[in-house]
Parts: sequence; structure tokens; C-alpha cells
Amino acid sequence: MILYIARHAWAGHFGDPAWPDDFQRPLDKEGRKRFRKAARLLAARGVAPTLIATSPLVRCRQTAELLAAAMTPEQPLVELDALRPGSDLPALVAWTVEQAKTHDEIAWVGHAPDVDRMTAALIGPGGNVCLAKGATAAVRFDDAIAPGAGELRWLVTAKMLGC
Repeated sequence: MILYIARHAWAGHFGDPAWPDDFQRPLDKEGRKRFRKAARLLAARGVAPTLIATSPLVRCRQTAELLAAAMTPEQPLVELDALRPGSDLPALVAWTVEQAKTHDEIAWVGHAPDVDRMTAALIGPGGNVCLAKGATAAVRFDDAIAPGAGELRWLVTAKMLGC
């Protein structure tokens, strides 16, 4: 099973008075453009989650929608409270274990520093991982989906893809 973990793309600035409710802060125009291109390039290279889970915050939902739109056919999205800021890794692992019964590739779209901590925890204790805005990591599980049981297959930033 492959789990893709993505950090939301570039959004309006935190604290911008235009978005007093940070949960509603959207991707900016450049963020949408760059991540749309990155998602298409990932799909062209074989990234093919058949289920995408996202934080319900607007900027994550928009990032997940761009990822889903790059897939052929477009893939379903599921909003999970466990992906909100302060993510609940045990709940996400339990949900993913259940979904892996019918999906070989699943994606999570979330927030920093949560995506960093979760990726590190899934591949082993004591490590650090940093996902830039719009970055995606692929973690492979041969057997059990559990903290420490994953293998980091790759991590790519939008900049590395030329976006």
C-alpha cells in the first residue's frame, strides 16, 4: 500500500485581515496554478491515489481538489477532522487501515507541522521530515499500516518539479 502525504499549496498569508477566520483562508492564485501543474506532473509519473482524504480547512480542500482533478478518472475526496491542524495520527492510521482493504493508494492532504511529524512517525522514530508548501511524500507499507512500519519512497517539492 502507498500512502501519499501532501502539504497544502500556497495560501493567503496567516493573519491577513481579509481572512479573520483562518479556517476559511484559501489558496492564492499562484498557489492554485503551481499545485495544479505539480499534481498533473505527479499523475503523469504514476501517482494514482484512488481515495484522497483532506483537512476540512479551505486551503487543504482546494489542494485536494486539484490533486483529484489531475487523476484519471477524478478521485473522490473525504474530509477528515483528524487532518485538521493538530492532526490525530492514531485516528488517521485506523481510517487508512480500513480504507486499504479496498484502496492500494491513498492520499492525505494536511497542514504543517502535522504532515512533517506524521510522515516522520510513519517511517520510524527519532527522524525529522520537512514538507514545503505543495510538497508530496510517498510512504510504502508492505504489511501493517502503523507508525514506524513505512518506508519513505520519495519526497518531492513543487519547485523540484519545476512548478
